[in-house]
Amino acid sequence: MRVVDSVSSILKTKGSEIWSVSPSAPVFEAIEKMAEKQVGALAVVSEGKLAGMISERDYARKVILQGRSSKETPVAEIMTSPAITVTPQHTVEECMKLMTEKRIRHLPVMDQGRLAGVISIGDLVKWTITAHEETIAHLENYITGRY
Repeated sequence: MRVVDSVSSILKTKGSEIWSVSPSAPVFEAIEKMAEKQVGALAVVSEGKLAGMISERDYARKVILQGRSSKETPVAEIMTSPAITVTPQHTVEECMKLMTEKRIRHLPVMDQGRLAGVISIGDLVKWTITAHEETIAHLENYITGRY
């Protein structure tokens, strides 16, 4: 595991299950699904295509702070669209840089026009920590002659 590894490696490890919601669904339904699946964002999918992303941050800023009703507001009105996406060929490092620059925490992964998965900042941090732990273990084994 290295920061130059590709997103496809992360998806192979974590799986590519995608939690999604329709743009016409009430925001309340999206928040319920996020809580149920223990995720911070959902892909918004319309007719099989990625229409955007909805996150807890969207909910806090565009519903709660504006005094709107989550049961009456459709996802389409608050989702982030178009979504910033990556491909399976992007590296962990490129994704971390993109998330930092765009101030986002989730990236849909598009493979030839198809939504292949969603990665989070947590996935990237976990991958990076594991990569560093493996490097340290290799160096320790080399130094102690157990290599």
